[in-house]
Amino acid sequence: MQVTPFDIPEQMRDAADKSVNQAKKAFDDFIDATQKAVAKAEGSAQSLREGAADVNRQALAYVAASFELAHRLVRARSVEEVAAIQQEFIQRQMKNLTQQGKSLGEMVGRATTAAAGKAKK
Repeated sequence: MQVTPFDIPEQMRDAADKSVNQAKKAFDDFIDATQKAVAKAEGSAQSLREGAADVNRQALAYVAASFELAHRLVRARSVEEVAAIQQEFIQRQMKNLTQQGKSLGEMVGRATTAAAGKAKK
């Protein structure tokens, strides 16, 4: 594969890196405030809490992966490196999506079984 002569300037990467860091800090502050608010709220049914906590963990994992991608992209030195980073990210996300789909199916199965059990009583 022939390398293109286009290089991403250091100043542009530095500026983008600062922007990503600022966005991550703002997001982290938002998540912290949200988690504190949720912790103070009244509890609901145990299964709902567990399901919401699992969804929250998965969403946070996706956001963390996205910030990692952004950091890697702003440090890329060529178009080829950008493409390779994006391809790796997409492959990893597809793997995660498959695992999440399986997990969601299992969760729905458990919830259905529990609801059916309660309906029989």
